[in-house]
Amino acid sequence: MAKHVLRYVKGTLDQSLIFKRSDNPLQLISFCDGDWGNSADRKSVTGYIFQLASDGPVISWKSRKQQTVALSTCKAEYMSMAAARSQICMVNDILFDQNDKLFDQVTLFCNNKGAIALAKNPVLHQRSKHIDIKYHFIGSEVQKGVVKNVYVPSEQNVADILNKPLAKSKLQKFVSHLMGCQ
Repeated sequence: MAKHVLRYVKGTLDQSLIFKRSDNPLQLISFCDGDWGNSADRKSVTGYIFQLASDGPVISWKSRKQQTVALSTCKAEYMSMAAARSQICMVNDILFDQNDKLFDQVTLFCNNKGAIALAKNPVLHQRSKHIDIKYHFIGSEVQKGVVKNVYVPSEQNVADILNKPLAKSKLQKFVSHLMGCQ
């Protein structure tokens, strides 16, 4: 394992985030993903990434194990969306402090249509009543228009890089996107 990590570090010493002027308008966008029960204790891993433009480098990211066991992929993704929404507040505040720019709406890309539907209509259904109330925060933010959830196919969800092993070609594509090299 240590040799693998050292080989990776040696092979990526020349990589860095590239910040350049973008022709695209500044907008706060986020990708989120939650794997489902892949760790030994069956807890899912949440990952989310923030960018200031669709072609810009990453400005914030996080990968962490969820606190509770999700009973389905939909619930793992829903909890991932809620975690990303909590981070949106902090990122927006930092950006406002730096340049007096506050984003009224943040686009949150997710690759699970069930989680997006649950966020649009967060009423307690038989299949979702077991979800802790703190995760339903995302639903109220969608209803207020602060967050716009958009479906993105898994092949384009760069947050996959934070919680699952990827094929070399997909990893290289996502790293290039996240570094702002595309």
